Amino acid sequence: MNLKNRLKSDGIIIMPGVYDALTAKIAEDVGFEVIFQSGYSIAASLLAMPDYGFINAGDTLEQARRIVKATKLPLIVDIDTGYGNPLNVWKIIKDLQSNNVAGVFLEDQVWPKRCGHMQGKQVIDSNEYLQKLKAAIDAKSGDFIIVARTDALEPLGIDEAIRRGRLYKDMGADVIFIEAPKSIEEMKKITNSIDAPLVANMIEGGRTPLLSAKELEEIGFKIAVFPLSALLASSYAVRYIFKKLKDDGITTLDGIIQFEEFNRLVRLDEYKKLENRYKIID
Repeated sequence: MNLKNRLKSDGIIIMPGVYDALTAKIAEDVGFEVIFQSGYSIAASLLAMPDYGFINAGDTLEQARRIVKATKLPLIVDIDTGYGNPLNVWKIIKDLQSNNVAGVFLEDQVWPKRCGHMQGKQVIDSNEYLQKLKAAIDAKSGDFIIVARTDALEPLGIDEAIRRGRLYKDMGADVIFIEAPKSIEEMKKITNSIDAPLVANMIEGGRTPLLSAKELEEIGFKIAVFPLSALLASSYAVRYIFKKLKDDGITTLDGIIQFEEFNRLVRLDEYKKLENRYKIID
């Protein structure tokens, strides 16, 4: 799928957050058209740590490589603040694109950053961010997508966040993302103020009202990203089954994917056929 053309077409794009090859494969299996590599999910799944600036460019790139190999879906990768100066941004864009990643989210927080729905965020000067954004735009080629994210709403107010969104659009960002509006009224003000494809970030229990993709489309958003849904759901499921095993000494077939279905998901039959191809015939 050409994501740039998809941005110009009708209908909102729903992006589930994935954090490894398996969650990416599940997203493909159920029929999504594009997936998002969530920074928080990578920090949590690799390190069991929060989205507090603990992962680095190598962690992000290596996980993206695994995900891209596991699925044919376009992958958008959260690169936080770019892991350094404009040259670092330029390099990770080159590296990701050479591994067939379809685009990135790049934000204007002070490093080390924190999750966009946490308190205490700080942002760099918009001119400093523009240098990083220009490096990202210079590094990309073809249909690679740059999503420019600002976290200025909390520390500096919605008017400054909108000003930055417009500025980043004028610099050449393909999509604009104003993080963590606290009400539907603020969400509507954003969509009425910026003439660009816009992202809504839906975190269950986060600071922004949790709306359906249809509701977000009606407000004026083009992309609805659900970055932590898989992480929260899988954590709940694993905790449930582990607790049952600890308490009862046995698991259950309820609430888990069946073994045969899981084998289908990971394409066991394909590898059996490949194995048979290389068997020695007496």
